[in-house]
Amino acid sequence: MLPGLAGVIKKPDAVTEIRPTAVYLMHDVIKVREAKGVAFQLRVPSLRIDQGEQIALIGESGSGKSTLLDMLAFILQPSAAGAFRFRPGEDEYPVDVEDCWQNKKLNRLGDLRKRHIGYVMQTGGLLPYLTVSQNIGLSRNVLGLKRDGTVGHLAEALRINNQLKKLPADLSTGERQRVAIARALAHRPAIVIADEPTASLDPYAAENVMSLFLTVAKEFNSTVILATHAWRHVRELGLRRLSHRTTHSQDSSLTETVVNG
Repeated sequence: MLPGLAGVIKKPDAVTEIRPTAVYLMHDVIKVREAKGVAFQLRVPSLRIDQGEQIALIGESGSGKSTLLDMLAFILQPSAAGAFRFRPGEDEYPVDVEDCWQNKKLNRLGDLRKRHIGYVMQTGGLLPYLTVSQNIGLSRNVLGLKRDGTVGHLAEALRINNQLKKLPADLSTGERQRVAIARALAHRPAIVIADEPTASLDPYAAENVMSLFLTVAKEFNSTVILATHAWRHVRELGLRRLSHRTTHSQDSSLTETVVNG
């Protein structure tokens, strides 16, 4: 070492891990539903979901899974929110979702949902008068996206490429669900939300469909948030499980579910 440089040369700093973009940030978000003197409250003290994560929300029916998914998809307005931010990508500005709800910016929320979110419903929700190919390409057509081979690629990846000309009525339950998954992914959304996507399938078919779904979503770098009963599938496929606790008041007039993650 040259004389006089001992006090000048510094050790290199430790490598800092760069955390992925937070797609969702929620603090003190609450949704309350009431009917016939009975109330249900979903409370989210703190939730962060990063880009590319695969998240599982596990719980029985009536525990608020669909309520949370609908809030994340901007379908359901929270009753109250300390903070609710959405950022679909690094090159996008964070959106104040609570401000959009409060100020009736419903077109803004609708546009975000259309461009950045794919939703897989439990029943599939395919349009019966469209072929498999047309159902898969529906979101791309709505957005005016060019044909780039995505529909065919998804059909092959999900093993339904020999069903493209058929109508949904001619498919098995498992095939219909794979078409629904392909449709949700076809416009390459930042987020794919799935509500019990394999609930109607037998255990073997459910595991197969879930594995195909998560593999394709990872290829597209889509963040996956799904509700499911199948804890074994979640554990084996390596999803991050959200903390989820449900309690009931002594008089059964209030059920509260708390989700953190």
